Parts: sequence; structure tokens; C-alpha cells
Amino acid sequence: MRSGWAMAVLLLSGAAAAQEEMPVITVTGAAEPPAAAASERQVSRAELAARPVARVGEALEAAPGLIVTQHSGEGKANQFFLRGFNLDHGTDLAITLDGMPLNMRTHAHGQGYADLNFLIPELLGGLRVRKGPYFADDGDFATAGALRLDLVDSLERAVVQATGGSFGYWRGLAAGSRPMGNGTLLAAGEVATYQGPWRNGDDLTRLNGVLRYSQGTALDGFSLTGMAYNNRWRSTDQVPARGVSAGIIDRFGTVDPTDGGRAQRFSLSGRWASTGEYGTTRVSAYAIRSTLDLYNNFTYFLDDPGNGDQFHQRDRRWVLGGEGSHAVPWTLLGREAETRFGVQTRHDDIRLGLFRTVARQALSTVREDRVTQDSVGVFTDTTVRATDWLRLTGGLRADWMGGRVRSDTPANTGTAGEWIGSPKIGLVLGPWWATEFFVNAGTGFHSNDLRGATIRVDPADRLTPLTRVPLLVRAKGAEIGIATRALPGLDSRLAFFVLDLGSEIVFLGDAGTTEASRASRRLGVEWTNRWQATPALALDLDVAATRARFTQDDPAGNRIPGAPSLVLAAGATWDEGPGWFGATRLRVFGPRPLTEDGKETSRTTALVNARLGYRFDRGITLQLDAFNLFNTKASQIDYFYTSRLPGEPAAGVADRHFHPVEPLAVRVTVAAAL
Repeated sequence: MRSGWAMAVLLLSGAAAAQEEMPVITVTGAAEPPAAAASERQVSRAELAARPVARVGEALEAAPGLIVTQHSGEGKANQFFLRGFNLDHGTDLAITLDGMPLNMRTHAHGQGYADLNFLIPELLGGLRVRKGPYFADDGDFATAGALRLDLVDSLERAVVQATGGSFGYWRGLAAGSRPMGNGTLLAAGEVATYQGPWRNGDDLTRLNGVLRYSQGTALDGFSLTGMAYNNRWRSTDQVPARGVSAGIIDRFGTVDPTDGGRAQRFSLSGRWASTGEYGTTRVSAYAIRSTLDLYNNFTYFLDDPGNGDQFHQRDRRWVLGGEGSHAVPWTLLGREAETRFGVQTRHDDIRLGLFRTVARQALSTVREDRVTQDSVGVFTDTTVRATDWLRLTGGLRADWMGGRVRSDTPANTGTAGEWIGSPKIGLVLGPWWATEFFVNAGTGFHSNDLRGATIRVDPADRLTPLTRVPLLVRAKGAEIGIATRALPGLDSRLAFFVLDLGSEIVFLGDAGTTEASRASRRLGVEWTNRWQATPALALDLDVAATRARFTQDDPAGNRIPGAPSLVLAAGATWDEGPGWFGATRLRVFGPRPLTEDGKETSRTTALVNARLGYRFDRGITLQLDAFNLFNTKASQIDYFYTSRLPGEPAAGVADRHFHPVEPLAVRVTVAAAL
């Protein structure tokens, strides 16, 4: 660690999220091995369901240290923060669902764009949390972490539920399953509308559907899943602080009321597993059709004083891919061991467009591109139980990624491709007194936009030379930690980590996209606690503190814009089964530098959500959720960049731009199990 760096963590008691009993059987998720790192964790379906969340993406905050927020309309992908990263929409956080990657490469809005709005939260079966580049089966984007979501296979009882609440929120859900042949057919449908507190309402309309057939178990069985999603919305993006202070713009107002978007997603995916005398074989495959149109105006009248600066980002793509792996158990000098071999492939066929618009009407084309991008990754790892108190894991993966860009600017047409190797190693000592010690190290990578690897000239004027960026960027990380269950009901974990990134991906507030920047380093500590205090009461506390800096000198400074230094989450859940249940959660999003010199910083945002409900004997559940319980006036997200309001100087004004937290909102849900 660098000299002069110090960190203090507030020691508070806490622990574990409580679980209401859910009438669900999950069989497709792979049988989970013991944790290989102190920061690795399996979150149960019941834990996810017990969290009061305003939007589906916030369920991922069950991952300790993760912040999930939104700086635009409810149809857009969430913004993520983890381990001192402003991850934008997923640049260094790999997210998968039943083996399908959710991060989109070479995306119109930002590299790694991961939209979760197509998920129905009641169907989530669990969440596997990994952090750092220590796992051989995690590839692109898995540098800060990797989140693996599973879906349930069946519901013991069908459910019909309706939710209504503040600011025009309404949601209806119907879901159920039934035996079919030798397996189970699961179907679910969701419709939701929302206006929000904005002066120009979101006017959101969201439709989701899931159809899933499964047979067997996680080790001997298969599933086939079809999903469909459609969404349209208006968005209130971040607003300039000076405009709100002067009374020009309302805190919940907008400069351009025509911002918004529409998105569609259709997918077909399957998983198959078989276990025999020679080990376990797993195969998965997926086909995804995704479309997105985003209309944003972040700088208002800076570039075009007459028409305004609205732009349209268009993304049309097919994503095809799959994974195959085989795990072989064996013995080494009489000790248990297992070796895995696997291969992962992916093909993206993408049509991209960037257009200048006014009120969503096209003015001119900045660029249009047709991109084909392919990748293949092979991996292997071996775990050996060397003694009763020592478990060793070594792994290696090799990845190739490349493709072709066909641009409307001939100079930017071209091909690019790169190989990268990623070794991994880990050891676990213990258990002694229900306590284990972990050491992990490894390398990983994230990809950059393929267009950046072939670019030669600025597409805006088609003349200004530009420097190409590497297609693959290496990350190096290490972690030491301890996990103990020595006290009854308490699971407590402490991890110290370091992560070096060869090139930081940073968000450009005045362009609404991301670009490759300087190398960086993060040093941090995470302390997580989960305590089942009584059979009905569970408590949890997570604290994460990180120091993030650019490692290459620049007169602009070495602070990383948007990198949070502190994240804290605490909660309590009460659930006795039939009758009353409830939960309350505190989430603290610490200050972030907004400029590289650190002179501009965001404020801390602390929010409390709560839930109170009652289960009646005949399968009826009544539930009340409250979000921002204390009506805190704070920001979801802050940026600092130059924009121009009408009447301001032509060069614009550098200012803080923020998206406000929604005020106190309540939602009432009535559910009937049939």
C-alpha cells in the first residue's frame, strides 16, 4: 500500500438479513462450492425478497458494498458503484442471469451497459457475489466484481398481486407453475406504469413476460427459458445546480422535456447438466435480441444554441453465445481434489447510430457503424484439499476478442483483435474455531469499445486525428481476509484488497458516454456481518472504505471522478411466518470527488427504506413499503461538467449537475396465493 494512506472503519455491531419463507423451489442454480475468498457470498432468494426496493436493480444491493442508483428515466440501466469504482452502467461489474451475460459490449450509450429492467424480482432464485479478478470462470468486465443471478424453476402456489403507490405507480403481476410431462412449466407476466415526482412525468409503461420449462436437478437436469421485455419512458436527467438555486429550474424539473427512450429485449436460453462416474458436465447457450433508443441532453444549449444539444443513441443487436464445462473429481496422495475445464464463446452483431436531434426529431448524423464482435475464452482451475486445514486453488484463463467495424466514416473502418492471459491463485486456511483465513490474487480484464480500437479521426468533423485505445485492459488484484462463525448465529467477514487497473473507464457528463483514461489503483477494506439474533429477527451491517487514485501523474490531478470512499448499509428484518413481518434498511452513499483535482465533491446520501406487512391464513398478503422514509433531500448522483442555459456565455458554465432522490413514497401491495 502507498505510504501516507490510512483508513479507519467504524466498528458497529450487526449482521444478517432475515428470510421470510418463500413457497419456491430452485433447481437450476449450480450446486455451490464453499467460498474461495472472504468477499465471496451466496445471497438466498428469501434475502432478496425481504428487501424493500423501489426498482428491481436495487435488489443487487444485497451484494455488500454495492450501490445501485439511477440518474435518468426508469427505463434506462442503473448506475453501479463498488469497491471505489463508478461503474457507470456496468463497465467493471460482470452481471449474468442463468448463464446469460447482461453486459453489452461496444454499446451506443456506454461500454458494459447492463439493463436489469426486464427482470421480475419475484422470480429471482438467488445471487452469487464475487469480487476481484480471482475466479477462472469469470471473464470480461469481472474486475471489481461479478454477480450471478438465478431464476426459480417452480412456485408451490400461483400468485396474483397488485401494487399501487405514490406518484402514479402501479404494477400488476401474475405467476404460477404446473407439472408438465417429466418437468415443470413456469409462466409469469408483469405490467407497470409510473410517473414519478418529476414536473415532466416519466410516463413509463413496462411489460415483462417469462416462460420456463425445467426438468431434474442442478446436477442432472435442464431448463429452457424465454423472456420478453418492452419499455417506453420519458426521463428527467441530471439538472444544473445553478439553475435550481436561481429558481430557473425546479429541483424535479428538466431543461429538455423530450428526453427519454424505448427498449426491447427478447431472449431464449437453456442450461443442461449431467453427473456421472467421471464428473459433472454443464452446458448453457443463449440468443438475445436487444434494441435501445435513448434521447439525452446533458449540456442543453452549449454546442447548438439554436436547436439545443439533444442527441439520439441507437443500439440494435443480436447476441449469441454459450459455455461448456466439465468438473472432474480426483485424489492427490489420498486428498480430495477437483479440476474444471471450460470454454465460453460470444458473438455480437451490432448496428449503432449517434444522431443530433431536437424534440426527438433528427437533425444530422454524427456516426453510424455496423460492428461484428467475437470472443472465446478457455479456462481451467484445480482445487486441492491438501490437509484438513488447507485448501489450495490455482486457475488460468485465456481470452481472445476481436471483430470488425464498418463505419460511415471510411477512416474509422477496420479490424482489431487481442489475446490476454489471466492466472489466478487462492488458499484457504482453516477452519479453526469456525474461522477461516483467505488469500487470493489474480489478473483479469475489461474490454473497451471496439470502435475505439479502430478509430482514426473524430466522427464529428471527420478530420481531427484521434488516438486508438487498447481493446483489452488488464486488471491485477489481491485480497486477504477472514470469515468467522464462532459466535452463534453470526457470520462476520473482513477483507483487505488492492486492485490495479491498466486504464480507467470514466463517464463523460457532457457527452453522455464513457472513454478510456489513465491507470488507477484502489486500496480498501470491507467488513460484513449477518446475525440471526432470534428465529424471527435478523440484523446485518456492511461497511466498505476505499481509496481510489490515478497512478499516472497529470496536472489535472489524481482523483478518480465518481469514486466513492465510503459505503455503509445496515438492516433489520422481522419475520415469524404467518402474521406480521417487516424490515428496515439504511443505505449510506459516501462522498465522491467530481473532478480530478478533488476541489469539487458530492455530498453524502443517507436513505432509509422500510416495510410492514401481514400474512393472512388464506394466502392473502398485505404489504406497505416506504421509500426515503425520512424524506431526505439528497442526490441520487452528481457530476461536474460544463453546460449552457439560455442567456449564459457561449463557452458555458462549469457546474455541479445532480439527479435528486425521490421524496417520501409509499406503495401498497395486495397478493393472493392461489
